[in-house]
Amino acid sequence: MSDMNNTLDEIHTSGRLGEKAEIFQSGRGNVSGFPSPALIPLQAPLLTPNAQKIRTRLCKGNRNDEEGEESFSPPPPNLFPELIPSTISPLVSECLLPWTKSSATQVIKVYNEDNTSRAVEVPSDITARDVCQLFVLKNHCIDDHSWTLFEHLSHLGIERIIEDHESVMEVLSGWGMDTDCRLYFRKNFAKYEFFRNTLDFFPDHMVSISSEANGMLDHSQLIQTFLDASSCPEIHGHLHAKEQSRKSWKKFYFVLRRSGLYFSNKGTSKEPRHLQFIADFSDSDVYTVLSAKKLHGAPTDYGFCVKSTKCSSARDLKLLCADDEQTRTCWITAMRLLKYGMQLYQNFIQPHQKQKASPMRSISENSLVAMDFSGQKSRVIENPSEVLSVAVEEGLSWRRKSCHRLSGHGSPSTSQNLMSNIALHLTQPWFHSKLSREEAQRLITQQGLVDGVFLLRDSQSNPKTFVLSLCYTQKIKHFQIVPVDDEGELFYSLDDGHTRFTDLIQLVEFYQLNRGVLPCKLKHHCARITL
Repeated sequence: MSDMNNTLDEIHTSGRLGEKAEIFQSGRGNVSGFPSPALIPLQAPLLTPNAQKIRTRLCKGNRNDEEGEESFSPPPPNLFPELIPSTISPLVSECLLPWTKSSATQVIKVYNEDNTSRAVEVPSDITARDVCQLFVLKNHCIDDHSWTLFEHLSHLGIERIIEDHESVMEVLSGWGMDTDCRLYFRKNFAKYEFFRNTLDFFPDHMVSISSEANGMLDHSQLIQTFLDASSCPEIHGHLHAKEQSRKSWKKFYFVLRRSGLYFSNKGTSKEPRHLQFIADFSDSDVYTVLSAKKLHGAPTDYGFCVKSTKCSSARDLKLLCADDEQTRTCWITAMRLLKYGMQLYQNFIQPHQKQKASPMRSISENSLVAMDFSGQKSRVIENPSEVLSVAVEEGLSWRRKSCHRLSGHGSPSTSQNLMSNIALHLTQPWFHSKLSREEAQRLITQQGLVDGVFLLRDSQSNPKTFVLSLCYTQKIKHFQIVPVDDEGELFYSLDDGHTRFTDLIQLVEFYQLNRGVLPCKLKHHCARITL
């Protein structure tokens, strides 16, 4: 047994990230004098993310690494293999402050949406993806590759995604000592959604490609123009811009190219003599402005800005404002693609690729398999689809037993039915209890305006009903779930009783498989965790 553990340790501590794992496993990390909770060690969770997802019975098995890393979702297709280099050099931390380079580890503080925080000692070369993986393991979250680290600058009212490959210490080195800057850990389903549904992010009237091909481009061709350094994609359209040293905003025609961002001082002319340079992205980042109307008097709340890595004052921000969410998303996404290019695509496909030695993974994950004990002989379940169906069936069986225990003996009354239903849905991660309409919209917006992102909450106007908040076409819609009493039996319905469900869990599972009266199926639930 000790030999097997030693072998696994060697596998999981190989490479650059393996050195990071050793820091947490060696027990060297005491955060002395730090006001936050204790240091997070890197250790195997009680339940791995995959085990939480399928909720099947797990037992130890003798499977090799390749079998143990099977994924439930197929890897994304290789859209353009000719553009993928054989190796991607990691981002080297060459711009760190002297105090950062002098030590092997540093203490960082990470916040969640409810402003709970956790202090953790990490290697000085740790990336955003490493931090996310660490907190996923520690909090026993399901790793669906949507967890994201954000840079939040409260004194400026802006925030941005820290890309998975970015050095966290380099981001921290740009913060001022007397500024309120934070790292936030939360889901963002829209982080790489433009690789899957490209045309939803880039409307035809905003994109032009300098190439010999005419007509419509499919999504892979459109993305390829951004990733191929030899192509010249262009984003253009009207934006509101805040004039320097003034409170007023003015509408200009903007053009985004590989060389930078420009605006035209003569209508929609793109002639070089009419284009005024605004910024390039070699030493700048694009941020979302959180309250553009309130903080800067913008005409809409769809604000964003370009901020140089060297400036920390609001006067130095290039403040812009779009007329709608789709336009803002298009500009921000294009700026990210032009700045990072192929590195973003590597970040997107990396979690889906099979890796024989993933240092940030739990060692126990490779020694756990799904088993079927329903027959005379037990067997290992190899098919991921079968694993999922078994997990669903076990969940339904558990629910029926729970309802029976809660309802007592004999025919359950309406009040007993109600109590059992409440006891069930309150434990679900997609239920957010007393969340207001505005808070629900803010939470969904934070976690990504992607079709199918949803949550359930109590109705503020009618205490006896519930509300389903759902994102569709980058807009958030709210649907009331009403209770239906049929001869003492309580049901829930979204369509005035035509389709009835005994509890909210059954309702959610139905609309995850069927669109029904909704504009789209339920795909991603908004989840909150406490660090």
